Amino acid sequence: MTRTIMQVVPVTFTYPVHFTNRLFDPAHPLLQHTLAGADRAKVLCVVDDGVLAAHPQLATQIGAYFAAHPELHLVAPPLPVPGGERCKRDPGHVERVRAAINAHGIDRHAYVLAVGGGAVLDMVGYAAATAHRGVRLVRVPTTVLSQNDSAVGVKNSVNAFGKKNWLGTFAPPYSVLNDRSFLTTLEDRDWLGGLSEALKVALLRDAAFFGWLEANAPVLAARDLGAMDHAVYRCAELHLAHIATGGDPFEQGSSRPLDFGHWAAHKLESLSGYELRHGEAVAVGIALDCTYAALSGLLPEEDWRRIVNVLLALGLAVYVPELGDDRQDAADPTSVLSGLNEFREHLGGRLTIALLSGIGRPLDVHDMNHDTLRRAVTVLRDVQAGVPTTPLQGDPWLPTPTPAC
Repeated sequence: MTRTIMQVVPVTFTYPVHFTNRLFDPAHPLLQHTLAGADRAKVLCVVDDGVLAAHPQLATQIGAYFAAHPELHLVAPPLPVPGGERCKRDPGHVERVRAAINAHGIDRHAYVLAVGGGAVLDMVGYAAATAHRGVRLVRVPTTVLSQNDSAVGVKNSVNAFGKKNWLGTFAPPYSVLNDRSFLTTLEDRDWLGGLSEALKVALLRDAAFFGWLEANAPVLAARDLGAMDHAVYRCAELHLAHIATGGDPFEQGSSRPLDFGHWAAHKLESLSGYELRHGEAVAVGIALDCTYAALSGLLPEEDWRRIVNVLLALGLAVYVPELGDDRQDAADPTSVLSGLNEFREHLGGRLTIALLSGIGRPLDVHDMNHDTLRRAVTVLRDVQAGVPTTPLQGDPWLPTPTPAC
């Protein structure tokens, strides 16, 4: 005889995503309100060393903030860790954060305050989620990409076995504190690269937002902070809406629309030795998948032209040497096409790739024709070089010139 108890555990996660300025000004109450509790709150702060270099007074400012709020206890000076993918490739950095959590008695009623770009937040989040089975993580993202995408979600991860995000957890943050002042010191590459995620979610969920990005590409490329404020906020809002309403917040299925363009992007990052930044790789991945969809008759050529024009107007490449040429073999691990199988392995189950049938109209496919992908690579190489090309039937096409700012 078989006896079964069917367990159902409904769980609701709630966390705020704030947008503010000058977070570490002692007169600003947001951080104090976030961390204050019944007892003196213990806080371990971990900071991206690239952010410390761009803001030399930041460690002093953090110390001054906590000194001005005695109900908060900063257990040690901010712990610096390498920024970018370096911190996700070396397991020693995770162990340093875990060791600090242990040494300073950070428990489930204390906080880890992570300040940095998306890679640092991923790594620190993984350490926090696996200490005591999860301690409270407060994220302070400092790049466009982390503020509009990676920091607002529920994933934490590090790289392993030469693959991006192979180790990780699903653990929602306690709070996310977006401080626009950090964006002002970003290199152009990071300012522009983060916009690829805004373009991605607009193409998937909001044609009107795509239209806004299209119209405002010149001012965004010219580093208009007001325009970037809107782009970051709307992008984060759309990501949060998808996580909450998409039906699969912890990615138990095989369909992950928010990974549009990412199967190629992750492989391109690896092939470049992570010299190619995530946002830059996502831009190329979006261009590749949109070109493939146009060549396959799924995406109208007019929409394809608009998408590629916006990428170029934002100063984002649609082709990089790591994308290869029309002779590559999917069985070759140095070919971007091998990223399809790696993506399938990461998802589990059947290969599922998000493509577009129009702007704001996603669809899933389960196979991608390698010959068509090779042709798409050739098209993008020509587009990047300014060579007239006809991906479908029609007149030769060149990118629309970017209006003068």
